[in-house]
Amino acid sequence: MNIKSISYYLGLFCFPISILAFINILYSSYFDYFLNINSYFITLTFSFITGLGLLFLGKKSKKRINFIDQLLLIIAVYLLTSFFIGMPFYLSNYQVTFLNSLFEAISGVTGTGFSIFENIKYLDPTLILWRSSSQWIGGLYFLIFIILIFSNKQFNYKMNELSYSGDGGINSENNIKVLLLRIFILYSVLSFIIFLSLNLSGVRMFNSLNLTMSLISSGGFIPTDSLEKIIKSNPQKIIFIFSLLISLLNFFLISNMFEKKVIIRDHKEDFYLLVLALIFILLIYLNNYSGLNIIISVLSSLSNSGLSLLNSDGNLSLYFILITIVGGSIISNTSGIKFTRIYILLKTVSFEITKLVSPNSVVNKNIFNSEKKITDDYIKISFLIFISFFINLFILSGILVFDSIDFEKSFKLSVLTITNTTTSSMYEVGQVNFANLLTTSKLSLIIFMIIGKIELISVFLIVKKFFFKD
Repeated sequence: MNIKSISYYLGLFCFPISILAFINILYSSYFDYFLNINSYFITLTFSFITGLGLLFLGKKSKKRINFIDQLLLIIAVYLLTSFFIGMPFYLSNYQVTFLNSLFEAISGVTGTGFSIFENIKYLDPTLILWRSSSQWIGGLYFLIFIILIFSNKQFNYKMNELSYSGDGGINSENNIKVLLLRIFILYSVLSFIIFLSLNLSGVRMFNSLNLTMSLISSGGFIPTDSLEKIIKSNPQKIIFIFSLLISLLNFFLISNMFEKKVIIRDHKEDFYLLVLALIFILLIYLNNYSGLNIIISVLSSLSNSGLSLLNSDGNLSLYFILITIVGGSIISNTSGIKFTRIYILLKTVSFEITKLVSPNSVVNKNIFNSEKKITDDYIKISFLIFISFFINLFILSGILVFDSIDFEKSFKLSVLTITNTTTSSMYEVGQVNFANLLTTSKLSLIIFMIIGKIELISVFLIVKKFFFKD
């Protein structure tokens, strides 16, 4: 394990937290919110000094690290940045314990949206902005991980090449800088489009800003106790739907719309995702349900956001839970098994059946009718991810049952945790007091929120590296 090289990159990820803390200091000063301003000064100081220290430690090391070290770097980034993001919660006047602070921070960074705060409207506005910005930075980090790290051709279990044709490998320092700049600019532009659209629709600026950071990252934090207090009119609902589509589909779709003439050929995954979303919506409409709230709930579940305007409905709660398992585009902030992997498994089953019925028939092994073929590696990885998802579900559900949570609620909460989806009335999970859960339950949720992002196969690879060396 190349500790010095990991330290160098880990140090780089500390500085954006310092910038967020500085922005909150400016915001606090401008609007005279001085209640928690000292906590942001402390966070700024500690994150900046830690970043400098880690950079100094890894300054003379080789900047090229292998895939296992990259996975360890991702876990280290989630833990260290969550520690810094949790500092304002811990140092606030709300008497938040260290574990609860870390829980809130990791929930934000992973875009899950579980919160230990019950009455959000009574929180200091700077703290509301801070928890929302944790989602924004977490979403940006995850996109960087997907393109720069999970594109590794040796263990390509994310299958990025099916949705992204760019050079995702860490080949040179210049390539990294260009790609990072492109991701940051595109992510910021999309955030600004959502913010401006919400603001023009009549949503107040503070709510628009916080909601934007949730939507772009497929997060679940909102600046009030309920979404109904923010999204009221039909125009606002339409913009909300548009924003969910941005987080659901390929991150580079909009960029390629400006750069390429042929969009469907390069983004067939997105086309099929839209068709799938339409099928999910029509299935509900056929059962005498209608309205924009249904569309929001389907897209919110598919994008693993969980934000909904729909009231509790026992007939649909399990349906929405199953949709969250599907997940969105491979190159997006969504979690879940991912639609492409499910497509590969279903198509593999279909052509195996076809071969049994008609051995001489020609089987189409193309993915989404494109030039890319379904290989044995894709099938093995898709099956492994599918199985590991339910292993996660079984383990976490078993742990939560011991915390006086009934089986149905434990099952649903486990699915939402592994898919990094927030709790809402459409899932019929009910109000979960995360602050009062047992320590074992909180730690388990923290672990599985991270696993939901990096997937269990990452953990298997790390364990194999250290405990089952060849």
